[in-house]
Amino acid sequence: MSQSRNYEALRLNALYEMEILGSPVEPRFDRITRLAKLHFGVEAALLNFIDEHRLWCKSCCGADVEDIDRRWAFCDHTIRQDDALVVNDLSTDLRFADNPLVTADPGIRFYAGYPIREPTGFKVGALCLLHDEPRPFSPEELDALKLMAEMVERELESDRRLRAPEDGVDVASLSQTIARAQNIFLTTESDRAAFTVLLEDLLKLTESPFGLIGELKHQPDGRPFLRMRAITNLAWNKETDDRYRQNDGDGMIFEDLDNLLGQTILSSGVVVSNDLGADPRSGGTPEGHPPLRTYLGMPVVVGTDIVGIIGLANRAGGYSEAFGRSLEPLCRTVGVLMERQRLHLERAQTRAVIEHAANYDSLTELPNRRLLNDLLDRALQEAECLGHQLSICFIDLDGFKEVNDRYGHTVGDAVLAHIGRRLGRLVREGDIIARLSGDEFIAVLRNVESDRVYQRLVDALARPISHEGRLLRLSGSMGVTRFPQDHSDRDILIRHADQAMYAAKEAGRNCYVIFDLAMHHSRQERLQILDELRAGLKTQQLELFLQPKVQLCNRKVEGFEALIRWHHPLRGLLTPDQFLPALDTLEDETWLGEYVLGQAIIILQTFEAQGLDYCLSINISPRHFLSDSFVVTLTKQLTPCSNRVRRNLILEIVESTAIDDLCRAVNIIEDVKKLGVSFSLDDFGTGFSSLSYFRKLPVEEIKIDRTFVTDMLSTIEDRRLVSSIINMAQGFGRRVVAEGIESEELAADLICLGCDLGQGYHYMKPAPVEVALEWARTWHAGKRPEPPAQRFDQPV
Repeated sequence: MSQSRNYEALRLNALYEMEILGSPVEPRFDRITRLAKLHFGVEAALLNFIDEHRLWCKSCCGADVEDIDRRWAFCDHTIRQDDALVVNDLSTDLRFADNPLVTADPGIRFYAGYPIREPTGFKVGALCLLHDEPRPFSPEELDALKLMAEMVERELESDRRLRAPEDGVDVASLSQTIARAQNIFLTTESDRAAFTVLLEDLLKLTESPFGLIGELKHQPDGRPFLRMRAITNLAWNKETDDRYRQNDGDGMIFEDLDNLLGQTILSSGVVVSNDLGADPRSGGTPEGHPPLRTYLGMPVVVGTDIVGIIGLANRAGGYSEAFGRSLEPLCRTVGVLMERQRLHLERAQTRAVIEHAANYDSLTELPNRRLLNDLLDRALQEAECLGHQLSICFIDLDGFKEVNDRYGHTVGDAVLAHIGRRLGRLVREGDIIARLSGDEFIAVLRNVESDRVYQRLVDALARPISHEGRLLRLSGSMGVTRFPQDHSDRDILIRHADQAMYAAKEAGRNCYVIFDLAMHHSRQERLQILDELRAGLKTQQLELFLQPKVQLCNRKVEGFEALIRWHHPLRGLLTPDQFLPALDTLEDETWLGEYVLGQAIIILQTFEAQGLDYCLSINISPRHFLSDSFVVTLTKQLTPCSNRVRRNLILEIVESTAIDDLCRAVNIIEDVKKLGVSFSLDDFGTGFSSLSYFRKLPVEEIKIDRTFVTDMLSTIEDRRLVSSIINMAQGFGRRVVAEGIESEELAADLICLGCDLGQGYHYMKPAPVEVALEWARTWHAGKRPEPPAQRFDQPV
């Protein structure tokens, strides 16, 4: 857009200098338009010139036109496309179909136009043909129209010669110099060579032994200086000759503009001095410089802006302002060439910026996935050819989400940038560090001789980060695969390293795991299970089984715990331990958790419809529970439910949930309890921090893990632990549920210890809803229910 605006300004300058717009229709062009009308057999032939607002008709044959608004000028399109424009039927062309010259009087239907250039090469108008009916236009006719346009251009050239000053350069030679300059800039890749040839032609044209072409630049503080695009070598000693040759003339800087060079810029006009020895404006040449006797300075202008100067010196007959003005077309051409080079440089810089943005991560300045793919492909080819080894390391930060959630994304971004710099400092030249996305990084290491290298990377990630007075602690889990031992392509190698990284997560984080085939097969099995599980959800293969929770003292069924089962079409009934480990992402745990919540609510609504006041417990995974969407989704699910349904829903969380983020866990529990829902702390006693977190968690129920209950009759330590948990829970007003009751003796001992509730195979294994309800009805009737005929479950 900037380039087109500058060109338009230059085009208008050239048009105004022709001094043609202010005159009426000019008969000197009539012979050409009459010839065109007769030759082509059209309604009208016109010669038009276009300024910024209007089209001006300088000759017309067959029409009565003086000027029209530029918006409706067909010739404007001819000028813009820089070539002949032929429209056989204007009414069918979207550019012109709504033009009032087409839709109303005079109802023009055919147009053919050829651009007209003024002597320095700018397109200023068009010779055009108009007809009131559509018509074809042959290539031979187009050639004839071009010849007639060239006749107009020769007329304009002749007019220019008549207006040329007496003290000036030869117009024909000037035109040849301009044409040669334009051609060499189009065909030469080197700016320096093009400007050098242009200066040589200029010196020859003006018979000047010395000259320069300088581009105006500005320092950061705004001070102007000149950068030479071409300059005659007038070195006066070896030192300055060496300096000239080092810069080849192009790129020499003139910062001192308190002289004739600067005067040209300040005056914005031609500067002449035919006695430099007596001219106070002279100077700026170092001591010992060969004498300069005469000087002509001309500004190079683009639009209204000075972009450079042309300086000539030591012409035998001196210079005059008229001589300088005769060179204005060449100065304008130089301005266009400078502007074009500037725009070319800007485009190159823009392309470099775009390319950098396309290949580098804006936050860490590390290669992104796109560039990583190219770099890794090249590294693999090199390793294949030279027999090198590559280690592809997939790094995922541990605890980064907590940093983002607690301190905000600005701090999180600072952490990622710091980690990127830290990783970059650790690797050798030739190794690769890239950021994939989020908190995931890739390191490609060449010829790793010791596994200690991997450990150093992991150790570096675990070093604390100091940011704005905070000491942030993270770690990293890293998966490594080695090429050529793992002889896979680029994408598979990254995938294998990713799988090894997940194994490092499962191994406890803050460590690395090296990929092997057995692990790969295990991962593939997990992915297959996950795909089948998603499909099973859609085809209703998942079902909640119920296991009763019995009040130990009065032997009343208080409610049930819901346990998910999968009716696999090939493997039969699967328990959670056979498929839940495949859920290795928050997304997977969330969609399954929301499904279980929805099914539990449906079961509770069924209880309510049957007049049954049973509670129902369900397990919630830690990541799902702590996710941002948990409270929002649960609120939506419970909105249509009655108070009884809400009151009878119990969410079971394991104590590791609180260990991960106690403050967040407490806040979520409080929010959910406002909905009327209760909480139970599952597997109590298995975590090292149970007692320290017990007091802070606002749960109503404690479930003693089955590993302590099952052996409490034979192991005194387990019995003491169970007794302690019961006493502590009662002291804090919590209900106690003992899991894993498998005998009447065990139930009796728990009653003696003061336990409230129990569940286990002694009462019933998990079973479908209707089977569990039938068992509860039989139990309440005072009968000892027989185990269901169908075997619904295996011990978990």
